Order: sequence, then C-alpha cells, then structure tokens
Amino acid sequence: MQLAEGILELEAEIKTIRRDIHAHPELRFEEHRTARLVAERLQGWGLEVATGIGGTGVVATLRRGRSTRSLGLRADMDALPLQEANRFAHRSVFDGKMHACGHDGHTAMLLAAAGHLARSPIPFDGIIHFIFQPGEEGGAGALKMIEDGLFDRFPCDEVYGVHNWPGLAVGQFGVRPGPLMASSNEFAITITGKGSHAALPHDGVDPVVVASHLVQALQSIVTRNKKPIDTAVISITQINAGSAINIIPETAVLQGTVRTFDTAVLDLIEDRMRALSEQLPVAFGATGSLAFERKYPATVNHPAQAAFARSVLIDVVGEANVIEVEPVMGSEDFSYMLLERPGAYLFIGNGDGEHRESGHGLGPCTLHNPNYDFNDELIPIGATFWTRLVERFLPASGQ
Repeated sequence: MQLAEGILELEAEIKTIRRDIHAHPELRFEEHRTARLVAERLQGWGLEVATGIGGTGVVATLRRGRSTRSLGLRADMDALPLQEANRFAHRSVFDGKMHACGHDGHTAMLLAAAGHLARSPIPFDGIIHFIFQPGEEGGAGALKMIEDGLFDRFPCDEVYGVHNWPGLAVGQFGVRPGPLMASSNEFAITITGKGSHAALPHDGVDPVVVASHLVQALQSIVTRNKKPIDTAVISITQINAGSAINIIPETAVLQGTVRTFDTAVLDLIEDRMRALSEQLPVAFGATGSLAFERKYPATVNHPAQAAFARSVLIDVVGEANVIEVEPVMGSEDFSYMLLERPGAYLFIGNGDGEHRESGHGLGPCTLHNPNYDFNDELIPIGATFWTRLVERFLPASGQ
C-alpha cells in the first residue's frame, strides 16, 4: 500500500480532530460545532467554503487548471442518540449522544484529503467539491442538501462516498455495482377492536389476538407473494397495546420496517400490507389501518462508476484487498445523491475492534453499538483513496 506522503504529514493533526469530533457528538442538523470546525480548517487551507447548506452542511471547493469537469466527494457528520459505553479519553462528553457509526472518521478522511490536495502541487485539471453532509441518521440530510441547491450551486459530474465497515480488515475495501444497501421504510398498523374485562372476552373484540394473526400473515408476503429471488425483509419491531393486566384493550399498534432493493417489490409489499391490515381484522370484528412511510431509497451504485472506483482502489491497496461485497439490508441516504448523479458508494474496512484503546466498552465494535470506535488507521488510507480518485478522474493536461 502506497500512502501519500503529504497525507502522512497531516495524520496526527487529523487524528486529533477526529477524536475531538468524537468527544463532541452532535445529532442530525445540530452539527453546528462540527460544521464550524470543518469550515475553519478548510478555509485555513485556502479552499472556497460555503456553509449552511441543507441546514448545517458544508461544501468546500478546490479548482485547478481550466477544465469545468467536476467531482463530488461526500462525508457525513452527525452522531447517534446513544449512550456511549467507552471510557477512553476521547469518549463522548454528552450523555445520550455518540459517534457510533464512524461519521467522525468519515469527516476526518475527507478533511485529510482536502488538506493534502490544497497544500500540495498535485496536478489535476478540474473542480473538486468536498461535501460534508448533516443529518444522515434518519434526517435525509443528503436530500435536504439537494433541495437546497447542492448540485445547482456545486455541479458534480459524478459523486462518491465511503463508509467504514467493521469486520472488513483494515486495508481492504468493499465495492459492488448495482444495489449495495436497501431502502428503508417504516409502518404503523392500528387495529381497533372493542375493550372489555379480561374475564369477559366475549363482550369485546380483542385487538391483541388480531395483531397476533396479522404478524404471521404479514410474513406470508415475503414467503408467498414476492418472487423468491427478490430480496425483502418485513420486521415487526413493536406491538403496543393495553394498560392493565385485567383489561382487554380497545386498540393495538404494530410498528416496524420494510427493506428492499427494488421499487416494484416495495410497491407490491405496501399493497399487500394494506390489504391485510384492512381486511384481516374484519374477519374478527375489528378494523385496521396502515400508515406507510417511504424513508431512504435503495443505494444503487452505477456500474461504470463502481468499476472506476474499483480500478482506483486496486492501485491503492492491491487487487486482493478489493472485495466485491454482498448487498446489505441497512440503508444510507447517499442513495439520494446517486439518484441525481452517477457515482458509487464504497466500504472501507474498520477491522475487528482490536484498535480500541484501553477503557473501551466490553461489547463488539460494530456500527450503532455503544462500544464502537472508528479506527484511526483508516484516515491516511481513505484520504489516499480520495486523492488517487481525484488524480484519475481529473487528470492534468498531458497525463
């Protein structure tokens, strides 16, 4: 692996910034301190900086040469509403807030690349937009930035993003063309029966019984309505009903998520869920209604851009360390950017957790886990990839 020398010179400084961001996590659209820190550092390196995009988003622009060809590189900045279990020096100073998904590290890798490219004489011909996005964790910050004119104000011919991936070894990257991450959709089903004394169930209509039947019926959509080769998951994660042990409640509410890679499959699932939610309760003398909300669309890499990213990765870490990963059922709002511009989303290995310093939590170092910490070894690796991507995408005249 050949890491860029200028990035190695920045490594200690960016590591300190990463740990400072980790210690001061900010939830979606509250990233004021983080955005200010990022903007000030970028301005200090001489980049053009715009702030307040999509709320607390930051975009820095670096131009070199005469070409108008442009490239967007994206990192997310927000943290999660989670109590950190780690007790090392850079643990969160805020109760109930934690960088448990590595967005602090994503920000650090892109900062390192921006600093290196701005400070070095690396020849490229074109425009780079470094996109620091708010609100990925449930806030659709990518969509907010787009709606606020992201690609109108900062045109990008292509756009790329990277997410750390625990379990994938440090020095390895995962990439694939086509679907990489699933869509995320939420639902709530309200069943209305008739309340009664628990000793006199014949006087009422028990919505809990109806809910029990409906849970099983909903799973038949996955096993019997969609094609077996189409991937989908329906998860009922909450059933809420009742206020006392000896009372049959009037209502029961089922909530959960649906995840797919294909809009047609999602359409089918929503239609079947609505039919079952409204018609099955009637057989028991109850009524039902479905509220279905489509959140993030599937993250689908453009094949040509995924292949281009793969070729750059091979130059950086070698072919053996570039893995074609399987699609995962988690979701990511970079999907909105890929609906607007060609591009690709990649995974960078975060290791198995052995990098964590003394005082870390005793649980696994996995995403959205209170024992997680980003691996600082990734900073020069990820920043080198960003730099090589720029050099290949925006070659200087004569190269």
